[in-house]
Amino acid sequence: MRAKKKNYTRTDQLITKITAWIAGIIVLILVGWGCISLWDLYHYEETNDAQVEEYINPVTSRVTGYIRSIKYEENQEVKKGDTLLIIDNSEYKLSEQEAEAALLNAEAQIRVMESNEQTTAKVADVSQSQIASAKAKLWKQQQDYDRYLKLFKVESATLQQLENSKAALEVANSEYKSALNSYQASVSKVNDIKSQKDVYLAEIKRREALLKRNKLDVGYTVITAPYHGKMGRRTIQEGQLIQAGQTLAFIVDQEAGKWVIANFKETQIAAMHLQDKASIETDAFPGEHFEGRVVSLSPATGARFSLLPPDNSTGNFVKVVQRIPVKIRLTDGHQAEKLRAGMNANVIIAKHQ
Repeated sequence: MRAKKKNYTRTDQLITKITAWIAGIIVLILVGWGCISLWDLYHYEETNDAQVEEYINPVTSRVTGYIRSIKYEENQEVKKGDTLLIIDNSEYKLSEQEAEAALLNAEAQIRVMESNEQTTAKVADVSQSQIASAKAKLWKQQQDYDRYLKLFKVESATLQQLENSKAALEVANSEYKSALNSYQASVSKVNDIKSQKDVYLAEIKRREALLKRNKLDVGYTVITAPYHGKMGRRTIQEGQLIQAGQTLAFIVDQEAGKWVIANFKETQIAAMHLQDKASIETDAFPGEHFEGRVVSLSPATGARFSLLPPDNSTGNFVKVVQRIPVKIRLTDGHQAEKLRAGMNANVIIAKHQ
């Protein structure tokens, strides 16, 4: 036994002690790490299936034409109302001028119609006065005829005188009827002109709408930024023919802010609520944490919104844990400016017990 003890030198003993201490420290670290992991597992939900999102909208053309000039560069920041590109508007200007001329013509025709209406109304007034004159003349001839008829019966007037009086009466009656018909015709013509006037007024409204449409087309040849944002990749060139509805560029909406879509397992969302605080760390900025709040939970799993949602009743069933998209709004907008849409992120949300 003494021989064996003598085989352990002081160096061996020192190495043994150091090794024991190191092993003990490692065990303590592992225990501490295990405790922290269990604490986090019990109090927090975490996922690395998350990405930063922003609204990325296409910039489209409302008219067809050739690009005259492009006023932006790739990845350029723009403000709302900044001109992005200009389309050749020569043809649309000609259409606008044609619509203006057509509107002026319709307005001139309505003025002519109003003048004819006034003239015809005056003619009707004259015809109405002629009715009164013809009526008075008819009354006088009727009186003369009645007088000659009485005289003829007592043989104080000749038959010729009676016939002349009757002829004059018939002429006066015809003139009276003619005056009435002339007045009615004038009134009808005034009504016809009023009806035609309504047609021309409707035509003027149509021409005005057509002119506004042409002015809109001319305005559409200047494409501006719809909001503050940042342009994406540029794929168009000056002189290129573009079609109405064609996508010309993409713009990132900086006014709407940024958010994170975190896809948590269905077993993790039971204790999540709206407005819960979330801590976000991105792969691009390790060690830097971004604050956010839960603003919504998806009404269905991500698989249900896919192009071909799974149908477990059509074949063999294999249970797979589904993911629920959770939208988290970044609360510190200034700090979140460095983030870009599509960046990977890790999200931690405290559990509610």
